[in-house]
Amino acid sequence: MIDNNKKKLTINDIAKLCGVGKSTVSRVLNKDPMVNEETRQKVNQIIEKYQFTPSKSARAMRGYSNRSFGIIMTRLDSYAENQAVSSMLPIFYKNNIDPIILESQFKPEKVDEHLKMLAHQKVDGIILFAFSGIDINTLADWKPKMVVIARPLEGFVSICHDDESAVRHLMNYFHKQKHYQNISYIGINIQDETTGLLRYQSYLQYCKQHELIPHAQLGELNYQSGYLLAKEVLTAPSQAILCATDSLAFGVQKFLSEQKISDIDVACIGRNDLLTFLFPQTKFYRLGFRESGKEAANILIKMAKKGFSPQKIIIPGDSLN
Repeated sequence: MIDNNKKKLTINDIAKLCGVGKSTVSRVLNKDPMVNEETRQKVNQIIEKYQFTPSKSARAMRGYSNRSFGIIMTRLDSYAENQAVSSMLPIFYKNNIDPIILESQFKPEKVDEHLKMLAHQKVDGIILFAFSGIDINTLADWKPKMVVIARPLEGFVSICHDDESAVRHLMNYFHKQKHYQNISYIGINIQDETTGLLRYQSYLQYCKQHELIPHAQLGELNYQSGYLLAKEVLTAPSQAILCATDSLAFGVQKFLSEQKISDIDVACIGRNDLLTFLFPQTKFYRLGFRESGKEAANILIKMAKKGFSPQKIIIPGDSLN
């Protein structure tokens, strides 16, 4: 039996009391969303009971690097971002780095709040999934130790995906291979500069270059929007629908299925395992979020050691079906 009155508990002690490994306790302390909820509750109950606080000096004596990185996602339920984070975590754990995962919910004020908290925690670096509306000036102090994903920011290491190639590839598939002339588009509002504006502009540009009549509907980044916009976009003749994201494709395919429409092809940017299972006929273009996650993790580790020049890195995607 551990006597909390005689000594300060360690992570190892907490792990023994809970019947789990030390790494699991560390992940609970850092609010890793991938920890099983039952395990999380069990560990937190012991932590609260013994009023445990981790000792950094003790961690250092046990050979830990004492480093931590913040990861600010836009949405914890984002399939693409979870792919990226799931490829980061093994790299961080291998290098004895504790991840602190947070969610911005596409709100700049949330990002500011998280940055202040991470500064207070004295993290060694941050990976930020960027979005439109973020004030780059609020990030200035983090330039030497921040990697930005999904949107290029001047003066930062930015890892981006080839959105234009994705649109061009899928449009080529419909137009050149399937010989379709009526290709509709369902996308995100253009206030979003990458997923929204850039992909929509790429669609319009392709239509202009190949003398196709564009027909598009723009909305929110969710299944419901895809479902509702499918009805709107079908007011014009359509042989195929190109969706800006896999979330939109879910909604479009549900609408087509309910209406028993089987003669319209659907394609989307981004690969989702559930989408391909439920609607295997969906054509998709994988952006490479797993690769961008690995790249971001490795670069941030290098930045923490010896710095890394600001630059924009494009991760190529591919079509697997």
